[in-house]
Amino acid sequence: MKIEEVQSTTKKQRIATHTHIKGLGLEATGKAIPLAAGFVGQVAVGDVIYIEANSGAVKRVGRSDAFATEFDLEAEEYVPLPKGEVHKKKEIVQDVTLHDLDAANARPQGGQDILSLMGQMMKPRKTEITDKLRQEINKVVNRYIEEGVAELVPGVLFIDEVHMLDMECFSYLNRALESSLSPIVIFATNRGICTVRGTDMSSPHGIPVDLLDRLVIIRTETYGPAEMIQILAIRAQVEEISIDEESLAYLGEIGQQASLRHAVQLLSPGSVVAKMNGREGICKADLEEVCSLYLNAKSSAKLLQEQQDRYIS
Repeated sequence: MKIEEVQSTTKKQRIATHTHIKGLGLEATGKAIPLAAGFVGQVAVGDVIYIEANSGAVKRVGRSDAFATEFDLEAEEYVPLPKGEVHKKKEIVQDVTLHDLDAANARPQGGQDILSLMGQMMKPRKTEITDKLRQEINKVVNRYIEEGVAELVPGVLFIDEVHMLDMECFSYLNRALESSLSPIVIFATNRGICTVRGTDMSSPHGIPVDLLDRLVIIRTETYGPAEMIQILAIRAQVEEISIDEESLAYLGEIGQQASLRHAVQLLSPGSVVAKMNGREGICKADLEEVCSLYLNAKSSAKLLQEQQDRYIS
């Protein structure tokens, strides 16, 4: 997308045309140049850019929200398309994390003399981030927030398979959650009553009771056949796999008998089998062939139990 500024006696207006900007990773024909050619980024149709009037630099802001889909797996930043007159002033907002501040202040800063430069070269680049350093950074951040210079946007920390953490990790999380700068923490697990790692204590979901008491537990329910078919159809669309309704219904039955994860994992080998048979889309016969090749967790456990005398224990 190319943005031109048109000067007028009354106002400035913006004219956008669907052409590509030279020097941003595109050839004259509009074809993308490989990244190995030395381009940091590329601009394509749907990108939102801005041009600095003084330097003429062209910078990419993000993708237009008109190109966003409901089930987009890309980590793109979608921004609204600018409207109205050209902005004469620009407010720069810099997003930094607490870890960025910790890492920046952990690096040793020396002088410009020969001894200082030699010392910096001999010291390792990575320096340990101590608790004292974190406390000093927290004081500075809190002061900036009180003065209105900075705004705290809580992040989200998602920990899957939380029952794999040991007591030391849970103790650290319990103490970190008391801080005013702590993020929103989401735990996920599929365990019931089990032992907390590193102890002989049994607890719901493998989480200590004192930490569990501070959590809000979200009630979840198993997926029904129609919901499984809908999820499988979305997954097939994201992976650009063609599959008919009969095959989706068959995968939904497999998901009910085994698990939804196993049914999703059968899409990729089913697509390979379909292409080997000369078809672009997956049919039920392809999935039946794939099911004869791969076992799910329940079938595997049942087979091991029936034939345990044939395995080394």
